[in-house]
Amino acid sequence: MNRRPTLAAVIALAAGLALAGCSSEGTPELKISGAFMPQPVSDMAAGFLTVRNSGGGADRLTSVTSDLSDDITIHESKNQRMQEVKAFDVPADGELDLERGGNHIMFMKLKQKPKQGEKVTVELRFEKSDPITVELPVKEPTYNPTKH
Repeated sequence: MNRRPTLAAVIALAAGLALAGCSSEGTPELKISGAFMPQPVSDMAAGFLTVRNSGGGADRLTSVTSDLSDDITIHESKNQRMQEVKAFDVPADGELDLERGGNHIMFMKLKQKPKQGEKVTVELRFEKSDPITVELPVKEPTYNPTKH
């Protein structure tokens, strides 16, 4: 008769270990660098930055908000065409690069046009991590930093 409680205990322990294994992949640890916005020349603008994840768990950038626009989307560039996406992966111990000619943040119907030298505040929202507030320095319209 002692088998059933022992078997139940073994099953419960195995289930607990399995669940712990699922969560042991780690927690994302996100930092933002290289943020900027070229000075807009129309009622649209783009934002660029790098999200570095030094943690053991992956995350996803799901949206961006800002007082600059009520219409902000994230876009990928493939085959020289850009299209809106629902999210970007931020791999564990990796990075997400939003850069000219590639994936980026798109601001439509700007409420005002920020000038070079100003800063635009955005909030990056993620699937797992808390939102991160970032200031995008406004650079000259042709600004394109080189990667190190």
